Amino acid sequence: MRLELGKINIKDVQFGSETKVENGVLYVNKEELITLISEDENLKSVDVELAKPGESVRIMPVKDVIEPRVKVEGPGGIFPGVLSKVDTVGTGRTNVLKGAAVVTTGKIVGFQEGIIDMSGPGADYTPFSKLNNVVLVCEPKDGLKQHEHEAAVRLAGLKAAKYLGEAAKNVEPDEVKTYESLSLLESVNKYPNLPKVAYVLMLQSQGLLHDTYVYGVDAKQIVPSIMYPTELMDGAIISGNCVSACDKNTTYHHLNNPIVEDLFEKHGKELNFVGVIITNENVYLADKQRSSNWSAKLAEYLGVDGVIISQEGFGNPDTDLIMNCTKIEKKGIKTVIVTDEYAGRDGASQSLADADPLANAVVTAGNANEIIKLPAMDKVIGHVEPANTIAGGFDGSLNEDGTIEVELQAITGATNELGFSKLTAKGY
Repeated sequence: MRLELGKINIKDVQFGSETKVENGVLYVNKEELITLISEDENLKSVDVELAKPGESVRIMPVKDVIEPRVKVEGPGGIFPGVLSKVDTVGTGRTNVLKGAAVVTTGKIVGFQEGIIDMSGPGADYTPFSKLNNVVLVCEPKDGLKQHEHEAAVRLAGLKAAKYLGEAAKNVEPDEVKTYESLSLLESVNKYPNLPKVAYVLMLQSQGLLHDTYVYGVDAKQIVPSIMYPTELMDGAIISGNCVSACDKNTTYHHLNNPIVEDLFEKHGKELNFVGVIITNENVYLADKQRSSNWSAKLAEYLGVDGVIISQEGFGNPDTDLIMNCTKIEKKGIKTVIVTDEYAGRDGASQSLADADPLANAVVTAGNANEIIKLPAMDKVIGHVEPANTIAGGFDGSLNEDGTIEVELQAITGATNELGFSKLTAKGY
C-alpha cells in the first residue's frame, strides 16, 4: 500500500464568510458549521469557538481531538464505516490540515474527559496547545443517555473535521510525504538482512464509554487482526472513549501515531516494518486470554524478530499489556512495551497493576498522578465545574480564583502511551 499525505501548514484560524484555506489561514464559516452539526436531534445547542496557541484560554471538558483531512485520490473516504462507505483506506492521496484541529467539548459525558490550556504551565503538557483549534461546544438535549451523548459528540467532531478538510481538497500542499508498505513476502525479499518488526496496537474497548472503532466496528467485537500501517494513518481507527485524559488516544493520535511514524523512518534502513497487529483491551479474563493468544499467534505467523506494544489506559488494561508481552516473548520474539505510570503523587507506588520479569524493556510516558497547579485563564470554553470530579481532580481542585489543582491525569495527552508528549524518564 502506498499513501501520500499532502501536508498543508495552517498558521492561523479565523471566522469568515466562506470556509476555505488561503495563505496558510483556515477560514471557518461559523454559521454553516453550526447548521451542519445541529442536524443531530440529540444536541440541544451547538456553538463554535476558536482557540489559538498562546491565548489565555482553557478548553474543558475535552472529549476528542480530530485532525481535518480530505481524500483527494484513491479508494475510500474520510473515517470509513462512519462517515464514508466501508472501503479499505491507506492508499492514494489524502490532504491534511497540519497545525489545525477540531476539539469537542460541552457538558461532561462521563467523568474522564480532560483539560487543554492554550498557555501557561498546563500548555506544556498537551500537544494540542500548539494547534489552531476549532472548538465545538455541544450541549445534549435534556435526559439524553450517556452512550447517546457520547455518540452525538463523537459524530459532531468527525463531521466538523470532514467539513473543514474538504476546504483543502484543491489546495496545493506545502509538503507531500509518501509512506509505502509492501506485502510480507515482497518486504522480506527486499530487506532480507534487516530485522523484521511489527507494532502491536492495543485499542481501548472496555465498554461503558471506553470504546474504539475500526472501520466503524466497536473494537470489543473484533479479534486481533493485521493492518497496513497506512490504513491507520488514513482514518481507519477513531476514538470513541472517555478514558482518563492523560493517556487516551484521541482520533488525532490514531491519525498521527508517532510509533508508526518512527518505524517508517527506520524502515528499510535499520529494520523492516512489516505491519500493525491491532488488538483490544477487554474486561473479562477469558477475553483477555483469547486476544493475547491471537496477538502472539499473529506475531509468530509474521515471523518477526521484535515487536513494540503500546497500551491505552491503565489498571485493568495493564493485564492485557503484560499478557501480550509475555506470550510474545515466549514465542522467542523480543518486545518493548510503551505505557505510563500511576505511581502515586510521590512516585513511590507500584507503577503498573501487573508485571512480569519478561517485561524488561519498557518505555514510560510519565507518572499520571503527579500534581500540577493550573493558573486561571481569561476565557473558558466549555464548563469549568467538572474540575472537582474528573479523573485526576478531587473535591477542592477548582479554586475561587479560577486556578485548578489536578493530577496530570486530567490534562489531555499529558502521559500519552504512544509517546505523543514531552515527558520521559531518565535512568541514573
